Amino acid sequence: MKISTKGIYALEITADLAMHSDDRHLERLKNIAERRKLSEKYLERIVRLLKAAGIVTSVRGAQGGYRLAKDAGQLTVREVLEAVEGELVPVDCLTKETGCGIGCSLCPTQDTWGRLWDVIVSVTDAVTVGEIVKVAAERG
Repeated sequence: MKISTKGIYALEITADLAMHSDDRHLERLKNIAERRKLSEKYLERIVRLLKAAGIVTSVRGAQGGYRLAKDAGQLTVREVLEAVEGELVPVDCLTKETGCGIGCSLCPTQDTWGRLWDVIVSVTDAVTVGEIVKVAAERG
């Protein structure tokens, strides 16, 4: 399983919003793009997905912008990644029939893939955007 640039940037956007916005101050996407040296157009597409997942809220207008929809300490890496990447399953046969020709009970690799998925879920559920921001602040 490989996380795409969409997933990487989604995590960067949420961390940036955790650092630069709150209930009183909304952050503009232009500022995030400049700080991260990323394409504002590409970030707009990612933010749309984050909004649809209820991770980010926005307000239009002169004083408008974006902020996290919930506390960064409650927002997991898994929620952010799945909002833009979909399910983080390493192989499709763990969650749906793929017609590979080998019954799941006979598949020699299914247990290994399942263990890998358990680790992915465990780590991405355990780490929050708040923790990412805290570590970044400690680094200076």
